[in-house]
Amino acid sequence: MVYPDPQDMVFVAVADYIPDIQIDLKYSTTDNFTGQVIYGFTTVYLRYGTVKKLLSVQEDLKQLGLGLMIWDGFRPVSAQHKLWEVCPDARFVANPNTGFSAHNRGNTVDLTLVDSEGNILPMPTAFDDFSKKADRDYSDCTQEVADNALILETLMEKHGFSGYKAEWWHFTDTASYPVEETFQPST
Repeated sequence: MVYPDPQDMVFVAVADYIPDIQIDLKYSTTDNFTGQVIYGFTTVYLRYGTVKKLLSVQEDLKQLGLGLMIWDGFRPVSAQHKLWEVCPDARFVANPNTGFSAHNRGNTVDLTLVDSEGNILPMPTAFDDFSKKADRDYSDCTQEVADNALILETLMEKHGFSGYKAEWWHFTDTASYPVEETFQPST
């Protein structure tokens, strides 16, 4: 039986639609800048409309022998509050008391490039490095690192994402969705 595609604003598990994507949700572990588990699920969820665009990026990357690894996707509002409690610094974390993170909309993803074996390519910094090297300038990187970052940035923009200037890994779908305050991932 063939099922119809969901509507673009429906939350879906990314791996159900992009099975070869790599996933390492940093905030479901202590391997993040806070050193604490921020949310208890290990499945990446995004809006279906965003997943379709991400699939196009993944298909283009396959032609280069590369792929994507996701570090963060949809983040429940409760997780944003916990992140703020751990790091109440608006330079690094959106204050949920005065607004929301783009991750709370389900159309924002933090990711990097991997080779065909799943190894992360050299990039400007590690995830959640808030130094100047993490910005999209790339003049303070080696040519290989700059080239890798530009491949990611170019393909994400080509398929309808915009990047955050201070974080090379952070991309938001240009299609806007409302903040989601009730959906809670279960796995």
